[in-house]
Amino acid sequence: MREPTSKPRRTAVCLSALALVALAACAPAGSQLPGDGETSGGGKKTISFLVFETPNLTPEYWDAAIKRVTDKHPDIKVKKIVAPSAGERNAYAKQLLASGQLPDVMQAIAPAGFAESGNLYAWSDKELQQYEYPRSNPLGGKIYQLPYNTQPTPLVYYNKKLFADAGVTAPPKTYQELLDVSGKLKAKGINPFVVGGGGKDAFAAGYLWIALVGSDVYSQKPDFLAQRRAGKVTFSDPLFVKATQKFADLVKKGYVDKAGLSRDYPATEKAFLSGKGAMYPMGSWFAASADANKPSFDVGVFAWPTDSGKTVIPAYTGGGPIVNAKSKHLDAARTFALEFNQNAANNDVLVQTDAAIIAIKGYEPPKVGPVYTETLNVLKSGSVVNAFTVETGDDALLPGVGDKVFAIAQQIIAGKTDGAEAGKLLDREWAKAGGE
Repeated sequence: MREPTSKPRRTAVCLSALALVALAACAPAGSQLPGDGETSGGGKKTISFLVFETPNLTPEYWDAAIKRVTDKHPDIKVKKIVAPSAGERNAYAKQLLASGQLPDVMQAIAPAGFAESGNLYAWSDKELQQYEYPRSNPLGGKIYQLPYNTQPTPLVYYNKKLFADAGVTAPPKTYQELLDVSGKLKAKGINPFVVGGGGKDAFAAGYLWIALVGSDVYSQKPDFLAQRRAGKVTFSDPLFVKATQKFADLVKKGYVDKAGLSRDYPATEKAFLSGKGAMYPMGSWFAASADANKPSFDVGVFAWPTDSGKTVIPAYTGGGPIVNAKSKHLDAARTFALEFNQNAANNDVLVQTDAAIIAIKGYEPPKVGPVYTETLNVLKSGSVVNAFTVETGDDALLPGVGDKVFAIAQQIIAGKTDGAEAGKLLDREWAKAGGE
């Protein structure tokens, strides 16, 4: 459920930034959003729940999922809060923390920047025993986010008809084959790669870079970011620069549609589904859209190719709730968070609407579509590494640096930055964030 996008939110359930500032001016430190911590009539405990909306995760999805939990736990009442956009949800949560209004439960918020100051509840081994990968993304050896969902980020979804039109009979298995395929597509007047990055959705510019870091950097140094935090490597190291230069070279060759920089996330997805490009590097959640809104062509999927042909899958396991350790109703917040992610009906809907790959023991998914099935097969076919910018544990980017990665990716797509300069820019941002 890491899928980001921007989508107009319902103002009835989301406070604007100005309103939050106004509330903060009269709220004592450690206070929460209006209604949080209240015990309403009948002994119900009111907790606040921060969510985000996407084309797959609609207001109706969240309302129904919340109701399934409160129906099972009628003593809990939930006040839903919606982030301005999925891509801004981490920054929005930090804004709420700074104004003394941190919600009781927050879905798919990176714990870094919250846990270190004692604001998050650390899940016990007993609470984590139902999860396939209970030790995913530790911070200081503790688990703050429920690891319920595995998401390859990204894979490459492709238009089989456009591949055939360019004489391509199979997806590429090596990076050189990927370049050959891109050249054939371009020669036929077909845009090889659909990308985004417009408006608030700068993150949509970053998936080519994330793929290349996974295939070229993490495949050789899986602990690269942990070493970066320790000051043992930099983003100007040859390994990272070489991977980044490949991104810049794809742009120089004309394989990346620069018009994508004006598209927000929904428009980017629509561009691929309407046949405006052959390949779409995107997280596994896209499989839900491809199956639910079948385009006029068949959609295939492959892992971003490595130089050697070895299959490497950047992926993230996590995405569950984090809980405010200072919640006035901590037991209710913990109970809600655990049930929200372990509720079978909730997970069935999430599989069908967001192509979630549920990492909970004993869970059996409902019937799924062909793109989801192929996505799952690709995940099982290779070696899994971390997904750059998506890490949330001790090997994560420093708080705020992820947004800088996406801004630099925009510059690369615009043709304004090469691999070496991008590494220098990222090192500067790292230093500004307090890193070595």
